Amino acid sequence: MFTPRPIGFVSSPYKNPGEVPRGLGAQHSAEGILQILPEFDAGLTDIEGFSHLIVVWEFDRSQGFELTGTPPSDNRSHGVFATRSPLRPNPIALTTVELRRREGLNLHVRGVDMLDGTPILDIKPYLSSIPEEKLRRGWLAEAEARKNSR
Repeated sequence: MFTPRPIGFVSSPYKNPGEVPRGLGAQHSAEGILQILPEFDAGLTDIEGFSHLIVVWEFDRSQGFELTGTPPSDNRSHGVFATRSPLRPNPIALTTVELRRREGLNLHVRGVDMLDGTPILDIKPYLSSIPEEKLRRGWLAEAEARKNSR
């Protein structure tokens, strides 16, 4: 096992979990800053060439976990590994953000869904070779179809 350590922290407009958009149709368009610690500066070399980044972060204010639960986007229970619930055995999260610009150690991004001060564990460029028509969205697509048929 490894002991994760933050490479930086998120500056976000969200101060508490209830402010983060959730559920079907939630739009994640909020802007924020990924503030990277100085010792990781060299790791940002050439990051400006990517339009989107995958941010690996910690649900640092989440306590405990549940193996099943009902997400805000459906009225049916699902396994935690089929959801984005913060109540996970390992409180790790992923978010894809749009990189707007870099200013030194600060990455200005759009699409944050993290709370202000959230520890960042890693950043990776978004790369996908999976064509959109081959992607499946599981129960979420079913919940959206039920909502749209009403």
